[in-house]
Amino acid sequence: MIDNASIESLKNSIDIVDVIGSFIELRKAGANYKANCPFHGEKTPSFVVSPSKQIYHCFGCGVGGDSIKFVMELEKLSYPEAIEKLASMHNFSLTYTKGSSDYSDAKRVLEAVGQWYVKNLNHNETAMKYLLGRGISQNSIETFEIGYVPSGQEVMQFLQRALLPLPQAAEAGIIAPSENGSGYYARLVERITFPIYSTSGSLVGFGGRTITNHPAKYINSPQTKLFNKSQLLYGYHLAKESIYKNKKIIVCEGYLDVVMFHQAGFKEAVAGMGTALTPEHLPLLRKGDPKVVLAYDGDKAGVAAALKAAQMLSVAGFDGGVVLFPDGQDPADLIAKGESETVAKLLRNAKPLIPFVLEMIVSMYNLNDPRAKEAAFGAVKQYLDTLSQIIKDAYIPMAATLLGISPSLFGKGANPARAKESFTQKKDDLEQLCILKTLIEHPSLVDNVLSVMDIDMFGPYAGLFTALINGEHAHPGLVGLSIDENVKVMDERELNSALIKILTIYYRNKLQGIPRDTAIPSDKKAFLLKKIKLDILPRLKKGELVAFDSLK
Repeated sequence: MIDNASIESLKNSIDIVDVIGSFIELRKAGANYKANCPFHGEKTPSFVVSPSKQIYHCFGCGVGGDSIKFVMELEKLSYPEAIEKLASMHNFSLTYTKGSSDYSDAKRVLEAVGQWYVKNLNHNETAMKYLLGRGISQNSIETFEIGYVPSGQEVMQFLQRALLPLPQAAEAGIIAPSENGSGYYARLVERITFPIYSTSGSLVGFGGRTITNHPAKYINSPQTKLFNKSQLLYGYHLAKESIYKNKKIIVCEGYLDVVMFHQAGFKEAVAGMGTALTPEHLPLLRKGDPKVVLAYDGDKAGVAAALKAAQMLSVAGFDGGVVLFPDGQDPADLIAKGESETVAKLLRNAKPLIPFVLEMIVSMYNLNDPRAKEAAFGAVKQYLDTLSQIIKDAYIPMAATLLGISPSLFGKGANPARAKESFTQKKDDLEQLCILKTLIEHPSLVDNVLSVMDIDMFGPYAGLFTALINGEHAHPGLVGLSIDENVKVMDERELNSALIKILTIYYRNKLQGIPRDTAIPSDKKAFLLKKIKLDILPRLKKGELVAFDSLK
């Protein structure tokens, strides 16, 4: 069982923007952050994260809560599992009142096995010869904690000697159950290992490169509670300081490329885990708002990966460029040959993302064939339509030149006025919402408002007012209102002024409605009309709040 004090300490040490930003892409919007809601499909961001209140809320589907609630809902975890997931993400050590947990045991296994892998490397001549032959220095080997895993039998023997529980080793991805159910086998065998860390520096898995000509040159740890390769970038924990400082991140293809980039002084380098960049990587790439340079091999696979990544990044609004290394060489090869300056020049002259995508799309078609040219135009237009109107308009001339057509075929030019959406709200509604938000922030004022206003006076927001006075603080509407930057918190003078305005409108409407109300006796109507005309409205005009009971 997790100690409550430990949970509170974790809560105080994490920031909801960092937590949610590790799963989805957040964009600054005033004092808050916005995103497309991960819990329901939408094209216009209605998911808001408030750093000051450490909560999130979706104005579309109504979900909301704190960091723990977000991880629970998104990852489908129980409360303790979400706590442990967050602790692992942020390299936080939880304490337990009794026993331990799968998370803590898996982390302990990973750390012990990782140290053992490192020790093994010095005793394997073949592995060391390969690394040194690729130009990797001893210092880089130590910095990146490169290791070696021997035979499966030796792995199992080590786990037993170190008293590491096999089920937890399987949870960590070190071993896996045999198909016949009779035991376990080691996942990484006779491979050079590259430990993979979370962004906060917590060991979560391993990548392994074969040195025995296994058909699978590289394999990674399997997906576990700790390791999700689609949300991680190899080397990021070492690169992030340089990324934030230099506002640049170099994304390459392999572990050795990252090691050699760092060795040559390009310390912003990271790599995917054997998979192409995916939308799940965008939140991590967005941190620090760097330019993204894709540094890929110039072979067919590298070009295809670069095109896919450049298109995804440009559509997501990233700035950056693409470098394709020539003659079938990769960055590690060039750096090992002492050609670091050539690499630096290539990086400086990276092709910007959008021109790269346009050129690559056009190059796929024979423009001498009218039908192929038409297909090329359709593909280019489809891509440009995914960009913002202003960016699209800026690149239409280039696209037209590449295709050899008139820019007019792409339609009207950019209209900056359409680049932004404008949201308006009825002034009366906004004042009611301001009153409600003020009462959320200052609950001591609720009684003052109740003395002059009836619940029905809040019209469409009567339900919110009812929830507020009933103390339903977790009500989605109230949570959303509390972080809505369009609604201000008023001081007491502004609150009184807003109340007077709303009450004046309410009683004027009553003046028009009472004569038509057949449920009110004639003598009662005369009394009420006189009360409103000669007493309530004059007092409101003088700035005096009138108790609601005075109408009865």
